[in-house]
Amino acid sequence: MAATVQVRIGDLARLLAGELVGDGEQIVSRIGPLETADAQTISFLANPRYQAQLSSTQAGCVIVGPAQSEAGAQRGACIVCADPYLAFARLTQWWARQSRVRPAAGIHRTAVIEPGAQVHPSASVGAMVYVGVGAQVGADVVLGTHVHLGADAAVGAGTRLGPQVVLGEGCRIGQRGIVHGGVVVGADGFGFAPVKMEDSAGPGWEKIEQLGAVLVGDDVEIGANTCIDRGALDDTIIEDGVKLDNLVQIGHNVRVGAHSAFAGCVGVAGSARIGRYCTAGGGAIILGHLEIVDHVHISAATVVTRSILKPGQYSGLFPFDDNASWEKNAATLRNLHALRERLRALEKKIGTA
Repeated sequence: MAATVQVRIGDLARLLAGELVGDGEQIVSRIGPLETADAQTISFLANPRYQAQLSSTQAGCVIVGPAQSEAGAQRGACIVCADPYLAFARLTQWWARQSRVRPAAGIHRTAVIEPGAQVHPSASVGAMVYVGVGAQVGADVVLGTHVHLGADAAVGAGTRLGPQVVLGEGCRIGQRGIVHGGVVVGADGFGFAPVKMEDSAGPGWEKIEQLGAVLVGDDVEIGANTCIDRGALDDTIIEDGVKLDNLVQIGHNVRVGAHSAFAGCVGVAGSARIGRYCTAGGGAIILGHLEIVDHVHISAATVVTRSILKPGQYSGLFPFDDNASWEKNAATLRNLHALRERLRALEKKIGTA
């Protein structure tokens, strides 16, 4: 059960390094949005488009930026921060530490710890967890129920693995990571060689054993049911600070640069190389063996079919429409090349006339 938090807004202002306007002794007991806040709520305004809600909110205190400080003061108590959204994020982290009960250190009686595995005394190992031969579990690690650590896998200090997470043989994750339920790190990548089948019109498939591992850096968060495949020969690498949403697929031998972030259902095919500080919107696809440099931002549902060697925002969306209009536009698009050739021929004819 979560613990109740009651805190003075003066203490929160000091925690957030913000400027307090109002009575610092006022107590708040929850964080909430402006429209549903009450007198016990601390809320925030990060987007100026929602400033109209500032005058009507019942929040006991609002975190605002310098541009909204006057409006915030007129409605009641506020904490003025240079970046209110960042302040809000840090407040949620503090609130979680106060309200969430951390699992007790120790190994549940139903867990299986194989010989040669090393589990730090401060780690919490939940029910039905399996820790393979030679695996290492660091200080303050939390392994949720039914977690599976393969032989020689390693979990760095302070990392939390949710229920039914699989960290395959030889795979490693660094410190302070968060891995949500159902994640599989280190399943086989999709590797098969075609082989001619006797008395068959098409090929069969010969499995290519995946002999690499997955190496995940520090401060990485991986969303529920995401899969990261082990490398075929070399390792799949997720660098420090990467954030992956739910249902993301990372193929074998991919490298994702530090502090990149992918939204839900992004798919990255094998051997792609993605730089640092990149983002990909939901449903984006990156084909295999491509290179994407640092600071590239890919819009939702875009399919990246060639390497991107210049930083910037890239989109490849075919706008949706009612189906009849969409079919007509799609038919026109299919004829675009022929129309271009006809236009070139016409321009050439006019130019020589």
